[in-house]
Amino acid sequence: MTPSVTGLIARPRRAVVKGEAGLWAMEEALHRRGFSAVAGADEAGRGACAGPLVTAACILPAGPRGRIPELADSKLLTPAARERVYTQVVRRAAAWSVMIIPPGEVDARGLHKANVEGLRRAIAVLKVVPDYALIDGFPIAGLGVPALAVWKGDRTAACVAAASVLAKVTRDRLMVDLHEVYPGYDFATHKGYITPGHTGALDLRGPCPEHRRGFITVASRLPADSRRDMVDALRVWAAEVTREHIEGG
Repeated sequence: MTPSVTGLIARPRRAVVKGEAGLWAMEEALHRRGFSAVAGADEAGRGACAGPLVTAACILPAGPRGRIPELADSKLLTPAARERVYTQVVRRAAAWSVMIIPPGEVDARGLHKANVEGLRRAIAVLKVVPDYALIDGFPIAGLGVPALAVWKGDRTAACVAAASVLAKVTRDRLMVDLHEVYPGYDFATHKGYITPGHTGALDLRGPCPEHRRGFITVASRLPADSRRDMVDALRVWAAEVTREHIEGG
């Protein structure tokens, strides 16, 4: 049975999602309609004011090999469980990838654009070309394959949950490494997210190169000259976004 495709959105004919399949139900429905390689994509670090944004993509094999024990949304797992699941995902996946977007690129492109491009890159570099892609949260154009945005995809589709674990574990490891470089910020504990301790460190030491200047928590603690440069950069960015919106209709 050949799936019907309209534009970049593939609509499987009468695909039945079986509730008893749980986290694997959506992929199994797509497999039954002829989409054998279903990729999931997710990110980690979108809400952090320091450290990289990390995106990941993953294709799990059909059948028992793809049913990874403990697999769930990375935010619902303990650090130890995430590490166990990460090891199994890397071992069992038909294909997987991780992209690291540094803070400077996040600031230069804007958080949303950097996130979308990171997810697009993660899918593009998979060693197995997917037949279908499930994206956590919002649609992404230009993937070259049929795709569907899935609300809370990391709790709905196994391949998205696997991508969330790949992204989260990779980013947490990077933040522990950054703690060794900048020990005064305690990155190993809060992983770059805004906490009272992190805010206190910013008050005491000011931002380091790993902080994202696009966050007011960081920008308000920059020296005056840097704040003016940041305001100018934001004005340029806002003008570009407005122009793109007008030109794009």
